Amino acid sequence: MKARVQWKEKRNFKGTSGSGHGVVMSASAAEESLGPSPMEMVLLGLGGCSAYDVVNILEKMRQEITDCVVEMEAERAGSAPRVFVRIHSRFRVTGRSLDPRKVERAVELSTQKYCSASAMLARTAAMTREIEIREAGP
Repeated sequence: MKARVQWKEKRNFKGTSGSGHGVVMSASAAEESLGPSPMEMVLLGLGGCSAYDVVNILEKMRQEITDCVVEMEAERAGSAPRVFVRIHSRFRVTGRSLDPRKVERAVELSTQKYCSASAMLARTAAMTREIEIREAGP
């Protein structure tokens, strides 16, 4: 896996992944912020990794999932390096006649086994989670 980050102007940087996808990142306090901060990107990566796993696992469990949203709140250390020390994730899974045990198992497997971002961040942060299951409309 490769990545490249280039300074563009002021406190804005362009990141390009090895697969060629780009994203603009900015310092969190930058006046002319053009994108999320690098630490916001880490948090977004955690959400993307977890959401991918949950959707994938539930589809394999033959659950009729229509939506999956992961909302995260994080707290960082007060001094450098300002690592995450607490991350709370709220999983909102929507589908038709979802089995709550299967949804809970999918979230558990993601956060405890499959999500690489979760495994890394759990080394510095207390990780908590909650799950909300919604019935999809007709």
